[in-house]
Amino acid sequence: MTGPLPYFSAGYPSGSSAASGSPVAMAHRGFSLEGLENSLAAFSSAVELGFCHLETDVHTTSDGELLLFHDRTLDRITDGRGRIHDLTADEVRRVRIGGAEPVPTFDELVAAFPGTRFNLDVKDWHSVPSVVAAIERHQVHDRVLIASFSDLRRRAVLKRLSRRTASSAGTLVNALFLVLGPLLSVRGVRSPVRAVLRRALRDVDALQVPVRYRAIPVVTPEYVRRAHELGLYVHVWTINDPAEMHRLLDLGVDGIVSDRADLLKEVLQARGQWG
Repeated sequence: MTGPLPYFSAGYPSGSSAASGSPVAMAHRGFSLEGLENSLAAFSSAVELGFCHLETDVHTTSDGELLLFHDRTLDRITDGRGRIHDLTADEVRRVRIGGAEPVPTFDELVAAFPGTRFNLDVKDWHSVPSVVAAIERHQVHDRVLIASFSDLRRRAVLKRLSRRTASSAGTLVNALFLVLGPLLSVRGVRSPVRAVLRRALRDVDALQVPVRYRAIPVVTPEYVRRAHELGLYVHVWTINDPAEMHRLLDLGVDGIVSDRADLLKEVLQARGQWG
């Protein structure tokens, strides 16, 4: 990380608490209590609540259309079936999320919500060129953060972009920080460990992590402190319980990803941290 990027603050009103360092509130796949995840209706609901950051996922059709969709197949949440990678854009346009909402494209998202920020989870290698092409086409480098469980896939996107773009660590780099981070305070190994981590984190701006990996605690006071010492933001997913939101915010995390945008907004308002 070489300095703060507009993604982490832009979109909030000038002079608001969020613009001056309050947590990023991220609507996970938009906001829908009816199960219409990653639909324009869900994104609209989050934006209407005042959210400036939307978390979403991308897959690409067989003919190169970049879609906002979490799963590899349509089966779980739509009235269609099949792998997105095997279907054309026209075939996907005929299906409906929850029998009601069309599967949106990235182009539609950018057009519908000018100024909104997008946390893009790149789900497959087929989407690398289409993500790059879409970002370049719309010139939204300052409005997106590139995420992926695969650090190789995430870096493949970053290397192809014409401008620096925000990014969060994948599974391997997150694990490296979790394991080596405690050694930053051990005399004798501090310097080499810092060198290794800085190399691994060279293109990372944020650590987007769960509270724990199975039985292993991740987000602790020490974890947050170490991340901040290296200039990294800590975003935690997917938190839907208000008490847990308060606990994490008390630890000093920089952002929360939630299915319950309504509850997250209430928590931040109660703390005086809502823009």
